[in-house]
Amino acid sequence: MTATSIFLVSACLLGLKTRYDGQCKVSKECLEMTRGSYIVPVCPEQLGGLTTPREAADIVNGDGVDVLEGRAKVINRSGDDVTSHFVQGAYQVLKIADIQNISAVCLKSRSPSCGVKRLGVTGALLKKHGYILHEF
Repeated sequence: MTATSIFLVSACLLGLKTRYDGQCKVSKECLEMTRGSYIVPVCPEQLGGLTTPREAADIVNGDGVDVLEGRAKVINRSGDDVTSHFVQGAYQVLKIADIQNISAVCLKSRSPSCGVKRLGVTGALLKKHGYILHEF
């Protein structure tokens, strides 16, 4: 990527304490990939209205595509349905990506929001809209 590239990045990968447990997961690989570029940090779960810290959650009966199509839900450890927060957050991230003319997206692996290999809700929405996704 060039110095004029704009990356949308999961905030926890940058050292911001936005994860469900109030911690971060700094990724040296992500920082190296985005060095010299503009970075737009996002946390879909916070953008969807969830607090930090918050209970861990998982997608039940599918992946992010299934959640977006109403075939699966996101349930936290207490059994509460937090699907609407995850969907709202995904659409907020998409709006930011569209406004900022994002070149590529760096997302946190194994996240019900940001996962790429096992698609999270935000990962699925961004992929559907043609964004280049990287997972860390």
